[in-house]
Amino acid sequence: MAARQSLVLRKLMRLKSGIWVAAYLRRCAVEGVFAAVRAEEAGAIFIKVNRLDGTGILYGPAPQAAFDEAQPADRMFIAVVARETQTQEADIEARLAREIRFDPDLWIIEVEDRAGRSFLDNVVHDSI
Repeated sequence: MAARQSLVLRKLMRLKSGIWVAAYLRRCAVEGVFAAVRAEEAGAIFIKVNRLDGTGILYGPAPQAAFDEAQPADRMFIAVVARETQTQEADIEARLAREIRFDPDLWIIEVEDRAGRSFLDNVVHDSI
C-alpha cells in the first residue's frame, strides 16, 4: 500500500516554478532567443512573447478543465491575449497589470522572438 501511495505522489508532484523557469530560459537560450524574468514570485507563470515589432502574444496557465489524468502535474498554457494572431504590446501590458492587481504573486517571463515562437510544449489551442 505504501509503495502504491509513493508512486501516486511522484506522479502528482509538479516541478517547482523556479526550476521550471530556469529550464525554460535555458531552452530559449539554446534556440538562440533572448528571454528574461521580469517578475519572480511564487504563483502562476505568464509568458509574454515579444515580436519586437510592437506586437506579441501572452500565455498564461490553462484552466483546470485542460488537465487530464494522464498528465495531472504538467504545466499547461493557453494564449490569454492574441489567441489567433499577435496583438499590440500595450494590450498585453494592460492584461498583465490586471493579473498583477488580481494576484501579485506571479512570474512574468518575456521572450523576444521576431517569429513569435513560445517554445512551450503544452499549449491548449482550443477553448475549454
